[in-house]
Amino acid sequence: MSEQETRLRGRAARLARLFPTGPGQAARTPFVLLVVLLLGGGLIGLLVLNSALSEGSFQLDDLQKDTKSLTDEEQALQRDVDAYSAPDALQRRARELGMVPGGDPAFLNPDGTVRGVPSAAADQSSVYVPLIRPPEALATEPAGTSPEPTPTATGLPAPSGAPEAATGTAGQPTPTSTTPGR
Repeated sequence: MSEQETRLRGRAARLARLFPTGPGQAARTPFVLLVVLLLGGGLIGLLVLNSALSEGSFQLDDLQKDTKSLTDEEQALQRDVDAYSAPDALQRRARELGMVPGGDPAFLNPDGTVRGVPSAAADQSSVYVPLIRPPEALATEPAGTSPEPTPTATGLPAPSGAPEAATGTAGQPTPTSTTPGR
């Protein structure tokens, strides 16, 4: 026999020992490989699943922080809206714009008759009308100084930073326009 034949027979004998094929003996190697592959695949699957859950947890935490900050901002804006829509704030801003409370209302009926006695609004000459200051006047005023508030015909001091109303006869302020360019 040649050396090559001996080598092949030795390999065949070793393979025959690894995969016994005799009656009653099962091949153990494929079963062991199958179990090892299943366990390895399961561990890798668990690792991937755990990573995905961790990433989702971080995203959830970020979204909860964003929700909290947006809720805080919404509440702050709602407080601002409530402050601006309070009756005393509305009245103050209306007076700053030169508005006066209206008189008694009158209603027009569907048949064209008037129900109620209409009355005029309060005399506008007794209400403080703020003037709009031109930008040049603001630029020439030294920083940090403001003119002293002066009392108006209603006895209330004018808001600081507003110019004095021009006075007409008998110390009554004359109505002025608050619209620029007129």
